[in-house]
Amino acid sequence: MARVPDVPDLVARARRGEAAAVARLISLVEDDSPALPDVSAAVASHTGHAHVVGLTGSPGVGKSTSTSALVEALRRQDKRVAVLAIDPSSPFSGGALLGDRVRMSTHDTDEGVFIRSMASRGHLGGLAGAAPQALRVLDAAGCDVILVETVGVGQSEIEVASVADTTVVLLAPGMGDGIQAAKAGILEIGDIFVINKADRDGANTTRRELRTMIGMRPEEEWKPPIVLTVATKGEGVDDVADEIANHLSYLETSGELKARRTARARREIEALALASVQRQFESESEGIDDLAAQVEAGDLDPFAAAQALVDLSGGGR
Repeated sequence: MARVPDVPDLVARARRGEAAAVARLISLVEDDSPALPDVSAAVASHTGHAHVVGLTGSPGVGKSTSTSALVEALRRQDKRVAVLAIDPSSPFSGGALLGDRVRMSTHDTDEGVFIRSMASRGHLGGLAGAAPQALRVLDAAGCDVILVETVGVGQSEIEVASVADTTVVLLAPGMGDGIQAAKAGILEIGDIFVINKADRDGANTTRRELRTMIGMRPEEEWKPPIVLTVATKGEGVDDVADEIANHLSYLETSGELKARRTARARREIEALALASVQRQFESESEGIDDLAAQVEAGDLDPFAAAQALVDLSGGGR
């Protein structure tokens, strides 16, 4: 029989900065533990302080290197930093394929940095389904900045903007990223654009193309800056950290931060409610099979069957 976790003790230890307690809480979240509602309730009053920064971009632009360099820059500003790296899932174990310690081992001994890889487990959008609750745990643990690094970007992988206060889009010269940005929709979600590997030919051309595309966005108070970096050498990374701080100041003074976080909470509530309804429907599998047979036979139409299922599960009350 599995031991029931002492959630209040874990939260208290996480609040004191104990990495093991933070890791245990995130594991409860990731495993969809029965204790998850208790974890959520225990951390709720301690959240709302961390600046959540999403980092996304096409494979090969240097997201992991840029993330590691950005951690160093933020630590120079005496910020307590967490990294939530969303990795592709192993088809065998469901765990993250890319190890956080392999990519960011230089931060292993820094008590002001917490790094966690989380498997996407097939979740669309480039994020793990458990990411919102994991962010709450890291926020409650006293992190000043939480960096969320996604698996990549594409038509369906722009979800990072829905959980981040600030979204940083990374591109690189010579990869057709200008076209990719327009196709994937990341042009709309970027608050800060970073052209990494700027020591390569074509960096200035990429910047000009990107500036032109940004100019096509609707008029807005915040004008997304474009920063050139060479993450492997640490060049330009302090400028990225400064622009992240500038964007937070804008969000706070404009009221946009509250609006974004309220919208985020709404999406989270809706997702949890829908998951609960889905579980209820799954518990009525025999009833669904019967309704499906009636629809197939033409004795019942799908809308009437759906309403019957809602009534069967108690949702029509």
